[in-house]
Amino acid sequence: MSNRIFVALDTPDLVRARALAQKVRHHVGGVKLGLEFFCANGPAGVRAIEEVGLPVFLDLKLHDIPNTVAKAVQSLAVLKPAVLTVHASGGRAMLEDAKAAAHPDTRVVAVTMLTSLDDSDLAATGVSGSAHDHVLRLADLAREAGLDGIVCSGAEVKEAHRAWPKGYFVVPGVRAADGAAGDQKRVVTPRRALDDGASMLVIGRPITQASDPDEAARAIAATL
Repeated sequence: MSNRIFVALDTPDLVRARALAQKVRHHVGGVKLGLEFFCANGPAGVRAIEEVGLPVFLDLKLHDIPNTVAKAVQSLAVLKPAVLTVHASGGRAMLEDAKAAAHPDTRVVAVTMLTSLDDSDLAATGVSGSAHDHVLRLADLAREAGLDGIVCSGAEVKEAHRAWPKGYFVVPGVRAADGAAGDQKRVVTPRRALDDGASMLVIGRPITQASDPDEAARAIAATL
């Protein structure tokens, strides 16, 4: 994959999502579709975005008992997403079953810890230790379960990549050095994330809320 930028189309509006994908398609490597889009538009909406001609990262963060997740992944296999997310905290059996049920061409990656959380948020849920250590523990679990990689912040990707050289690392919460962090707490610049081992950079508002999304995507790509 030559262009590692996937633009997050975080909108339930199919017309807006398609228009954004069309605008930026020459300067990004793919698009990310999340829960709000999928709940509003379903599989038909995913197919409509795929018609733009870009790979789709289906970020649904599936998390349930192993059998339920496996059946959900199997139902999604017809869409052949480039990447699909499940939650690492679902446990090894769930991760193994998700990978087994996925389309052979789909990378199944495990979400370790949301970039909107930090150490204090972890403590509030009863998890002791740092966010950094928690992410690395879950990365080991994903690797042992046979997944393709993980989703982690730029703060952890360097060490995770060192421990798992062949892993596929999705890094969200990427912001330009002078950009606003928004609701993200653990952010890095695109260049830093790539240098530290990121396989995919997920970038949303810096592109989608720019006055010229195509120019914003081109400018970010130029820094890489």
